[in-house]
Amino acid sequence: MADHDPLPGAYRPFVAARAPGGRPPTKPAYRVLVHRQYLDAWNGLADRVGITSAQQFWVHVASTPGTPPAVGNSTVLRGKNHGPKWEGYSRTIHYEISGAGRIDYQYCNSTREGDHGDPHPVVKILTIDLGSH
Repeated sequence: MADHDPLPGAYRPFVAARAPGGRPPTKPAYRVLVHRQYLDAWNGLADRVGITSAQQFWVHVASTPGTPPAVGNSTVLRGKNHGPKWEGYSRTIHYEISGAGRIDYQYCNSTREGDHGDPHPVVKILTIDLGSH
């Protein structure tokens, strides 16, 4: 992690996943978090897959993570290992990003995680694999 990256806080071991290309023009509906193990991969996502693909993924998970993406492919993974990791969360969703790799995430429409315990929607990025598969 670089010195300017967010530190794990209320969502340990997850940190805020900053929008590729800077602050989005509108407030996202979902809080997007990335596991700190993949923070460097997240920060380099635009360099690996292009800013357009990175932003398309961000828009998808920040606004409609439970629906098929407008651009790209996603699949709900099956099997017991891909079930919800936390109460109220979705099964793992596998997003193919620009043919360069995949990003797996789960989302919850209303969770009380965090410092204040206020109900809010969250997306947790579980893994980022930008190698060939």
